Amino acid sequence: MRMISTSETRTPRDHGGGIDAAVARWGGTRDGWLDLSTGINPVPYPLPDLNAADWAGLPDEAAQNALTDAARDFWHVPQAAAILAAPGASALIARIPALASPAHVDIPTPTYNEHAAAFLAQGWNISTDDPAARVLVHPNNPTGRLWTVNDLTAPLTVIDESFCDVTPDATLVKEAPQTGRIVLKSFGKFWGLAGARLGFAIGDPALIARLADVTGPWAVSGPALRIGAAALRDHDWADATRTRLIADASRLDALMTLKGAKIVGGTTLFRLYDVNDAAAWQDRLAKQYVWSRIFPYSKTYLRLGLPAPDRWAQLEAAL
Repeated sequence: MRMISTSETRTPRDHGGGIDAAVARWGGTRDGWLDLSTGINPVPYPLPDLNAADWAGLPDEAAQNALTDAARDFWHVPQAAAILAAPGASALIARIPALASPAHVDIPTPTYNEHAAAFLAQGWNISTDDPAARVLVHPNNPTGRLWTVNDLTAPLTVIDESFCDVTPDATLVKEAPQTGRIVLKSFGKFWGLAGARLGFAIGDPALIARLADVTGPWAVSGPALRIGAAALRDHDWADATRTRLIADASRLDALMTLKGAKIVGGTTLFRLYDVNDAAAWQDRLAKQYVWSRIFPYSKTYLRLGLPAPDRWAQLEAAL
């Protein structure tokens, strides 16, 4: 397989979002656009009451421990694994490649592109040839592929479970204590609070300690600590949300297949469709102020998130 190195020309990384750019091109107002380009839950966790101390004071040890204790319980993290809360999973992704000397890293594609960017920035080469590291997005974004214990083969193995909260039985967190293992969790996707900027690294205590050293003290804001702890303790909300997401994903599939799209993957937070011309689909939807996700590596992949309960009519009209 061809090896990719840092010497190659870099191109801007594509992501979901970008409503401001969509407004500039197709018109409308930001509030009028239906953003289906991300996999963020459109029904976010209800915010708990915040007090002045959450905003004014440095986060204390008790608040940080409350969050990590809630995380350990919610994800059934083995006691032998360490947990680090950080200002978003992306902050952790950027720092992980520095945990080992640059060599070959295997990142099966197509997948979330920030992992490759982070490893390349730290001097690694992307290759399947005797990799010293491997990154598995589980379930994969955008295909929804799930990995197994047998796939955890590299000395440094990163398991990105940013979307795994919709399928908790598939989690590989029980493997987190093993040497060289790191499991990533994102708070913004399932709980729909991406603006809180909260993520977690769970894994080999030696590696987590090194990540903690480079993230520094007070990495997570006071409000995020309180919100995250409350959400992770609310198991009833999580159960009800999974049930709703299953129903909404099925509703979206029915709408899209009726229009000729073929389901090829995804999770209950986002669906991946094969269409005859993804760019044309995106343009047609954008003219009705519905923003979708297409990919530079495929002319036929179209990814859609879920509408909020009061925005389904806008999608149906656009289709």
